[in-house]
Amino acid sequence: MHRKDPRVAAAAAVLWLLVGLLAVRQVAVVLRRPPGERLADLETWTGATGVLHIAGSLYDPGRFTGTPFAGLVLKPLTVSAEQALGVVWTFGSLLLVVLLGHVVVRALPAPVSRRTAFLAAPVAITLLMVSLPVRNTLYLGQTSVLPVLLVLIACFAARGERLPGVLTGVAAALQPAVLLFAVLFWLTGRRRAAVSGGVTFAVCTALAWVVMPRDSWAYWVHHLAGAGLGERPDGLANQSLHGALLRFGLQGPAEIAVFLALAAVVVILGLRRAARYARDGQLLLAVAVTGCVAVAVSPTAWQHQLLWVLLAVVGRVGTRASDRLVWPAVVVLVLTLPGKALLPNVGVILPVRDNMLLVAALGAACAVPFLSRTSPHWHEPVPTDHAKPVPARYAWVPLLPFWRRVLSRPNLLLELLLIRVVYSAYAKVRLAATAGRSTAEEHGRQIHAAEQWLHIDIEHWANHTVVGLPWLRDFFDYYYSTFHFIVPLVILGVLYARRPSDYRWARSTIGFATVLALAGFWFYPLAPPRLMPGLGYIDTIHGVQDLDSPDFGALTAVTNQYAAMPSLHFGWSLWCGVVIVLLAPKAWMKALGLLHPLFTVSAIVATGNHWVLDAVGGAVVVAAGFGLTYVLAGPRRLQAATGTGTGSGTGVAERPGREGVDGVDTPVPEAAGSKA
Repeated sequence: MHRKDPRVAAAAAVLWLLVGLLAVRQVAVVLRRPPGERLADLETWTGATGVLHIAGSLYDPGRFTGTPFAGLVLKPLTVSAEQALGVVWTFGSLLLVVLLGHVVVRALPAPVSRRTAFLAAPVAITLLMVSLPVRNTLYLGQTSVLPVLLVLIACFAARGERLPGVLTGVAAALQPAVLLFAVLFWLTGRRRAAVSGGVTFAVCTALAWVVMPRDSWAYWVHHLAGAGLGERPDGLANQSLHGALLRFGLQGPAEIAVFLALAAVVVILGLRRAARYARDGQLLLAVAVTGCVAVAVSPTAWQHQLLWVLLAVVGRVGTRASDRLVWPAVVVLVLTLPGKALLPNVGVILPVRDNMLLVAALGAACAVPFLSRTSPHWHEPVPTDHAKPVPARYAWVPLLPFWRRVLSRPNLLLELLLIRVVYSAYAKVRLAATAGRSTAEEHGRQIHAAEQWLHIDIEHWANHTVVGLPWLRDFFDYYYSTFHFIVPLVILGVLYARRPSDYRWARSTIGFATVLALAGFWFYPLAPPRLMPGLGYIDTIHGVQDLDSPDFGALTAVTNQYAAMPSLHFGWSLWCGVVIVLLAPKAWMKALGLLHPLFTVSAIVATGNHWVLDAVGGAVVVAAGFGLTYVLAGPRRLQAATGTGTGSGTGVAERPGREGVDGVDTPVPEAAGSKA
């Protein structure tokens, strides 16, 4: 594609605008905070009472975690004005991030298309800025971007052998685990650079010993290269093998022995893989793998030091085009979102959730099967099986160019992460979307008055009738609390396993409906009947509420009690009913599917959790979800072209299929003279 293609130019402009907005936001976040609270680590080191001002060892207060050489470099900053230092440090860190992004783009393995070269820089800088390591670095005022940048410059910009080694040695003097890059130089035949890096590291460390002997002894001997400095080493912030073993309960000599054994295995496997990728022409991937090894085997790997994991996004994984984006998506999600947003709070997966960054680093270092450039699938992955365009689309609807009907089953890992991330975002927005009790109660009175005018205000009668029948009350309480999540997940699971193309269509409809519902929660907070004072409703699930107490809505701190319009309890149940009616093969299944929205609307009204009009709102957003999916992806059925003489309208996706090589239903071709 030509470099000046208007669509590419517009995309690049939008991305650069996003980069600028992120930079402005980060500067504003720093400058809005009081002087004593901004750049917490930098203030701890260089402030008026910082450790670099204190006579004696840097490590006595336990607040400085860098190497003695880092302390030697930072010590001149103590004479700087506090206000100016914070501003200059923030802008300087942002410039380092921008420079880092440009170096990464230049290091992409050739050949690189013009479109990729044009868009890669803003995309790389955007990903860097939103990543947890960079956000943490800018928030705290850390120096962790500098060692990464020095190594990348040494590998991709510096010429000769001596200068790359010197830059790597300086980076290792700031973060000792970076010395593993000297080993990478050695394994790839750059032995002069390896020796130069080792010598530079030794010189910088010796200089710090001469100037600060007590600090150097405390760091290298007493704290074993910084292990145990700063936060607790068994805290979740320490994403290294050492931290994980401590969290698993190992202590003392046994933990040290296991750590050293595992670290040796990771170093051997990881560096051999890195050398192989470097010889394969994927030097950026080799650098990322080596950095991931350094993260895993370092005694402490705090969040701001994990930028190496993000660089592993450049590795290509998967022979099929449909799977090619799985690894980049996993890396970006792990490096931009907290673990609790990616995995639920379930006991059996808590070890994975608490060590997500370490798992990603270990995977990149030792396990992920990155493709070789000699692989036939490097440039040409197995194409995705798409349906042909459907003539029933509205011609005036501007379709997204990448939205094509896919017949194959999506990647399960990516799908689970997508569902979890979307639900986490939904829960967070729902919790934040509240305008206060008075507004919600005023909206409640509006809804109640509208229902009285429409003569559909049956909530009070239904609520008190159910309260008088304990067995019915228990049934509706259980149904309201349980089936809201179970039934949609079961339907999605069955469709994923049995009808993958319909799964994508169904998943999109419920996703659109949920996003649209958030607008209702945000703009129209509504008190449900059970939280309306003076109307006499009984909360059958949560018990009696003291509406005269200002703290009666304690549950609002956990889930927004005023997110009632529209009712997603009914909306999701209606979606379930519609999907079952459309897709179930048996009449009795269709009839059974209709019972779920019927029971749900009865439960939400009888328990006092929703008004009747809330259910109407739920139906509206679900209808809108189906409509959006239709105009973007066409009708669910892949219709036969006109002129076939059949007039059946039954499409390819609905015909009996045979099991394909990928384990998905491969459609049987249409009869001659027709097309999907």
